[in-house]
Amino acid sequence: MGAYFVTSTGTDIGKTFVSSCLLRHWRRQELTPDAFKPLVSGIDPDDARGSDPAALIDALGLDLTQDNLDRLSPWRFKAPLAPNMAARLEGRLVPYAAMLDACRRKVANAQGPLLVEGVGGVMAPVDDGRTVLDWMGDLGLPAILVAGTYLGTISHILTAHAVLASRGLRVAALVLSETPDATVPPADTVAALGPFLPGLPVLHLPRLPAGVHDHPAITELATILEAGN
Repeated sequence: MGAYFVTSTGTDIGKTFVSSCLLRHWRRQELTPDAFKPLVSGIDPDDARGSDPAALIDALGLDLTQDNLDRLSPWRFKAPLAPNMAARLEGRLVPYAAMLDACRRKVANAQGPLLVEGVGGVMAPVDDGRTVLDWMGDLGLPAILVAGTYLGTISHILTAHAVLASRGLRVAALVLSETPDATVPPADTVAALGPFLPGLPVLHLPRLPAGVHDHPAITELATILEAGN
């Protein structure tokens, strides 16, 4: 099924939840999925519980051990800031070349579907000279774009899609991860996007109860990804 880069229009949109749902779906299909979120900021160095890497590790059916944490997210920073800013507070730098090499090795060695998950949104800084868009461009993987359903999301979605297209990056699907208490019905957002993104699969993933990771939108997304390879 190949490898995909999971990105979004901003931070705290739902990338990790979408990734986790996909990983669990593939495991139910008896595939061997994997995930790689090499850069993480805003993580407690002494307790990773509740973090994005912890959620991905759990979705892979693994225990939250130091080895699994290091394997999935080798570069972790404490401050809840862009990675370059968080790294600077610790007297460190984001090792972009090493991170990129690690991503490429993951893609080359994948035994099943692989999700490489970014940080923040498409234009979030990674180091002092590169953004997530540069990272995605260097990898060249098709993207899963995750967005919210809040008022103003259409502009953010179209902006993100335009900059991805400017780098020749294919968006395999757009997932609308429902924003709590949003004032705009998700169906209206889907309909409004149609004329601007013809042919792009747009899926609405509603807020699911705690502990629930299965929804027809995830099954449809997995089918789209399978058909795209």
